Amino acid sequence: MPPANGDRAGPSSSSGQDDPVATVKKRNKPQHTSFTQQELPACKPLLTPQIVIPVLVLVGLIFIPIGLACIAASNKVVELVYRYDTKCVPRNMLHNKVAYVQNPSIDKTCTRIFKVPKDMQKPIYIYYQLDKFYQNHRRFVRSRNDLQLRNPKKAKDTQYCSPEAAAYGGRPIVPCGLRAWSLFNDTYSFTRGNQTLRVRKHGISWRSEREHRFGRHVYPMNFQNGTLIGGGQLDPSKPLSEQGDLIVWMRTAALPTFRKLYGKIDVDLRDGELVAVTMQNNYNSYSFDGKKSLVLSTAGWLGGKNAFLGRAYLVVGMACSLLALLLTLLCVIFPLSATETARFFFVDMMRLHAKQ
Repeated sequence: MPPANGDRAGPSSSSGQDDPVATVKKRNKPQHTSFTQQELPACKPLLTPQIVIPVLVLVGLIFIPIGLACIAASNKVVELVYRYDTKCVPRNMLHNKVAYVQNPSIDKTCTRIFKVPKDMQKPIYIYYQLDKFYQNHRRFVRSRNDLQLRNPKKAKDTQYCSPEAAAYGGRPIVPCGLRAWSLFNDTYSFTRGNQTLRVRKHGISWRSEREHRFGRHVYPMNFQNGTLIGGGQLDPSKPLSEQGDLIVWMRTAALPTFRKLYGKIDVDLRDGELVAVTMQNNYNSYSFDGKKSLVLSTAGWLGGKNAFLGRAYLVVGMACSLLALLLTLLCVIFPLSATETARFFFVDMMRLHAKQ
């Protein structure tokens, strides 16, 4: 019986046009290939004891010697660390260290004598170490302008440099930002007997930074001219690409405890020699309860003194060796029959052929 007037037409009375939703689904449907349907042949190795145990033994035999070699290389590095932030403060100022370091009329010269613990072959690297200084803080990291650092035409571009963007009268600061403003300004000089040990500053920064991040024609302007002095001064007659201390300081440290290269000594030091170090304790680490240390170190084929890499290799190698030994004992106590091994192998092969 035909439908009455006003009744909805059934599917047979449609206009013949395809459903747009179905059309979109059909168009977005991937092609039926082995790749799109994840039906490509794959190799799934059967992890039998005959395969796992030799692999674990091999990893142990490789990792353990590497770990021992790394630890030996780290132990050959001679390192001398001396914390001086509290020892270089006069006793009558220990209760108010911030006032001591902010008072320009107080002499902050501090001399200490070190005894060389072992023979130190040149070059001897001089580092300063800071603790509880968060260079990775978001505001500290953003407070700089890379275009200003490498392009002399962008000297007035102080975007992102607040609060150290401009000096008196709105004059732009070059380099601007908190990172440059907080430049480390402690100094060190070394003497051995009557001989002054020259500290070489050349080459303490990365070549890529000198050539690409700091311009050869960009000179400091209005730097540290405000009422609050953050750190060290810069030589206005030298371009930023030659300001090694600034380049090293501007490289962000990932952790709150870090070391930065101050210079190098190209003289061998012998075991038992006395070296006098004269330090200028200028940098204000007391306002944030930080620590300052002087580090003298040699270098090996792995760099400085750090046994973490060797210990990591050693732990992994020993863990693999112990696991191989444990699996061997389990296989001896609970042996796996040849029938079970063959059954596992054929099941895996059948799965592989089924996918193909």
